Amino acid sequence: MENFSLILAIVVVTALAFDFTNGFHDTANAMATTISTGAMRPKAAVAMSAVLNLVGAFLSIEVANTISKGLVDETGIQPEVIFAALVGAILWNLLTWLVGLPSSSSHALMGGLIGATIASAGAGAVHGDVLVTKVLIPAIAAPLVAGLAAMLASKLTYRLGRNANGEAAKKGYRTGQIASAGLVSLAHGTNDAQKTMGIITLALVTGGAIAPDSDPPVWVILSAGLAIALGTYLGGWRIIRTMGKGLTDLQPQQGFAAQTSAATVILASSHLGFSLSTTHSVSGSVMGAGLGRKGGVVRWSTATRMFVAWGLTLPAAALVAAMAEYVTSFGTWGTAFVAVFLIASSAAIWVVSRREVVDHTNVNEVDDAAETPDVVTTAIAAVTPPPTGTVEEPDTEPATRTATV
Repeated sequence: MENFSLILAIVVVTALAFDFTNGFHDTANAMATTISTGAMRPKAAVAMSAVLNLVGAFLSIEVANTISKGLVDETGIQPEVIFAALVGAILWNLLTWLVGLPSSSSHALMGGLIGATIASAGAGAVHGDVLVTKVLIPAIAAPLVAGLAAMLASKLTYRLGRNANGEAAKKGYRTGQIASAGLVSLAHGTNDAQKTMGIITLALVTGGAIAPDSDPPVWVILSAGLAIALGTYLGGWRIIRTMGKGLTDLQPQQGFAAQTSAATVILASSHLGFSLSTTHSVSGSVMGAGLGRKGGVVRWSTATRMFVAWGLTLPAAALVAAMAEYVTSFGTWGTAFVAVFLIASSAAIWVVSRREVVDHTNVNEVDDAAETPDVVTTAIAAVTPPPTGTVEEPDTEPATRTATV
């Protein structure tokens, strides 16, 4: 068993807390479209996603190795640096969850680690080539590739099914959505759970508990998988609402195309060791699928808010982590102060969130503001022909369904 110090134990617990927030923050990636189209009931959807996230955590360690061995110089940092990095990542996750924005937990963690490392050991301790090739380039490419694939897949799906019976086709695609949602959940486990594995492994190396260049121990893989699964089961209902209803209105055909495209991109990236944002991939595929149906449009006001959050994630998490690292550098009392600040801030965010509760009972309801078409949406709708054919008619069965803008 590894020789644990107190600070190392604190880092491991904080890392698992981040993994938990990653689970409920990114549940939307796997299940939002399945829930919004009625393919699965909300609670059943997040339960299935939780199980598959746990399974996915055991399928690969390539992304974990990218973080623990590639992004920063592990010989130049201490466990306190990892703790500060996690503080920045957790607080950004909670703030974006509070406002329902699907930002990237992955980039929050990367930003936190970069900011804390620079504050502790200088910019030279960050491996810039790894940051560019395995973090920044995938961040730009993933939503574009997934979006284009989902748009083309949606168009192809409608074309192939234009003569099919409308209700039978919808039922078939809902079944396909369940399978594709499971694939996204599995992919999420192979990518996002590994980030926590990587950060814990990095902490164990810097704390002298395991040898440099070690792979994640089995207990690290298991605990990270369980933490993200638990967070997934509790469900990030605020972000699920934004992803499922706030960006565009999806029919089962589009939901199937979006999830399949996103899962393919995520699994390929995990295999290559890219620290990909599943949020970026799924968001891109949802928007692409929204544009892949005649008459379908994206609510660009919501998308713009989301893009701004994406751009702020790395620097915001890095700034908070750098400040946390500065305080922890004063010793035990500094670390204790940062820990208390993290707990108090998390509790305050939770209290604020209770003012307007979003859960499985109202996740498919959309605020009036979200239903109001923005300028771009109105312009696109004005020049786009209405959907034709029985397969493309909007699904209006549940009372909570919203009409396509």
